[in-house]
Amino acid sequence: MKIRNILISGASVAGPALAYWLSRYGFQPTIVERAAAVRPGGYAVDFRGASVRVLQRMGLLAEVQRRQTRVGAITIVDRNHKKVASMPDGFTSGELEILRGDLAGILFQATRESTEYIFDDSIAAINESAAGIDVQFQGGGPRRFDLVVGADGLHSKVRLLVFGDEAKFLRYLGYYVSIFTIPNYLGLDRRGLYYGTLGKKVGIFNGGEQQEAKASFFFATQPLKYGRRDTKQQQAILRDHFQLEGWEVPRLLKLMEEAPDFYFDSVSQIKMDRWSVGRAALLGDAAYCASPLSGMGTGMAVIGAYILAGELAEADGDYRVAFDRYEALMREFVRQCQGIADGGTDWFVPRTRFRLWLSNQMWKILPYTPWKNMMIEVPLKIGNSIHLKEYQADVGVFCPSAEGAIYSR
Repeated sequence: MKIRNILISGASVAGPALAYWLSRYGFQPTIVERAAAVRPGGYAVDFRGASVRVLQRMGLLAEVQRRQTRVGAITIVDRNHKKVASMPDGFTSGELEILRGDLAGILFQATRESTEYIFDDSIAAINESAAGIDVQFQGGGPRRFDLVVGADGLHSKVRLLVFGDEAKFLRYLGYYVSIFTIPNYLGLDRRGLYYGTLGKKVGIFNGGEQQEAKASFFFATQPLKYGRRDTKQQQAILRDHFQLEGWEVPRLLKLMEEAPDFYFDSVSQIKMDRWSVGRAALLGDAAYCASPLSGMGTGMAVIGAYILAGELAEADGDYRVAFDRYEALMREFVRQCQGIADGGTDWFVPRTRFRLWLSNQMWKILPYTPWKNMMIEVPLKIGNSIHLKEYQADVGVFCPSAEGAIYSR
């Protein structure tokens, strides 16, 4: 039952976080990533509670804090920029906030010497046997590993190959989201603006970078069919849904065409009865995506990576025992994190005129009520609800080379 070589699909957050701990415990991780390099930019991600402690145990907390982009005041405005209401400071940013691309870069630097990285490639086929798990790469030949972990997001290829069609596990919440980088032409300083109409919400945020801001679009619709890697088609969908809107929307849609990054996807969750089959397991959004509206996805990913690696080490490589313990320790925490988004979408982006009016009234009175603290304290309480075991790193078993192994197909 001894295992050593572990393939991880995905080099965003969950994958490198897992690789970090695996190498600490004497395993040899390999990460395969479809992109040609670690992807920069992207939206802001949050840490709360136990996930902050995991960063501390990794020795990365100070660097993440140094790069944090905490947005303070958020103002809800009408089409004429007149203030309608405001959200509590820290409502969207948790205890610690950082751009996804900056976090991915930090994790890459922390693992590049102990992890083999294969960029510009992906997994085409997986076949398990008693001797291991054989992987056929899209751009290269076959290789055998002891385990495969899918840390490849909402639309996981590993999940598709091992567990079956995505439709069995994806729960669409009724909305789509798009986020991209724009010039900070409004001169925002660590603050944000939201403008909303029926079934739509548009935001502009600055997290401290003087020259840059982030634009976000949410809109309600029936499930859409489009190419997941067809950026032009996705931008056309966004343009079609928002072309008649006022405020800053026309300018944002023009800036979208020149954005250095562009994210577009459904607001969805992944619900699964089991996160492992045989020698394959899932981690992060691939296993239990909570949706962007929960604010807990990145925290779950780094906590899940810490627990999965720790249990593999504690079980001395007995992956069956380790996978069972990983699920047992994570399941209730995942349920609570996913629950944050349940029912909250229709308040954030109301789909009826009455709910839109009611939502605006709620935001107007919220700063003067005790509820404002609850909206921050409840996610923090959930973030602290999972116990982090102390795992003993088997240092000295695996000594990474000074240069590491990084290459592209």
